[in-house]
Amino acid sequence: MCAAVSRSEASEGSPWVPQARELITSRRNPLVGRFRALHQPRGRREQGLLLLEGTHLLEEALRLGLRPSQVLASPGWIERHRSLLEGHPRMAALLQPVAEPVLEAVATTAHPDGVVLTLPWPEPPACERVDFVLALDRLQDPGNLGTLMRTALAAGVEELWQAEGADPFQPKVLRASAGAALALPCRRLEQLLPRLESARTDGVQVVASVVDGGIPYWQLDWTLPTVLLLGNEGAGLAPELLAASSHQVTIPHSGAVESLNVAVAAAPLLLERWRQLTGENAGQQPQQPR
Repeated sequence: MCAAVSRSEASEGSPWVPQARELITSRRNPLVGRFRALHQPRGRREQGLLLLEGTHLLEEALRLGLRPSQVLASPGWIERHRSLLEGHPRMAALLQPVAEPVLEAVATTAHPDGVVLTLPWPEPPACERVDFVLALDRLQDPGNLGTLMRTALAAGVEELWQAEGADPFQPKVLRASAGAALALPCRRLEQLLPRLESARTDGVQVVASVVDGGIPYWQLDWTLPTVLLLGNEGAGLAPELLAASSHQVTIPHSGAVESLNVAVAAAPLLLERWRQLTGENAGQQPQQPR
């Protein structure tokens, strides 16, 4: 998954008691440099860690059973979130109090809410077969990628395949996904084409989203094993990937705009499978156009 595979042990023992760690007040502290290095892909690779910012992402990581490597928090945040810390007493060994200017130095956001943390580098689990995959060709915008990951998780996508494009583990993507990136299995591939060809050989339909020329998306039988293929924001799908698809679908819309934002377009496509599987017409296969 896009989440790290290490899991926290059950919280046991006496109520949480803050450890007597000295408050870090200097931006020159070596810890600041290590956290700031995680802003860049190279730093994340070298340290094997991801940088998460904010209470929401911390809560999501804990909810998923992920164990942070280290947590930096301001004294004010620690006081406001004593109940959270008491509910996870093992965090006491990971928590380092820092002054507000130090927290601002290690965060990528202009106004951090008082806490940042690191997680081990994610490794997706080995899966022999998945029935619903989202494949992305050179998607560039971190906001789009994070939004797509959140929608994909809501739609029951089992894996994300990504070739090139935005780093799914950068802080902006993690924030835009609202924590979905921690739960969605994600595979970074050098090339999508071999994986798509292999999927088709295994009987999986590869569905390419196109601006025009495809069938209306609701006419496709999404209940079959499916890879949904989305292209780059500006250039669309690479020709060889489009040629590798077995089906092409279109979202009919007004001619007032040429095309839809990729993250917006993905929502009805991804959720159509969920509708066909669970909606009022579940079990009634859509009629394929001749």
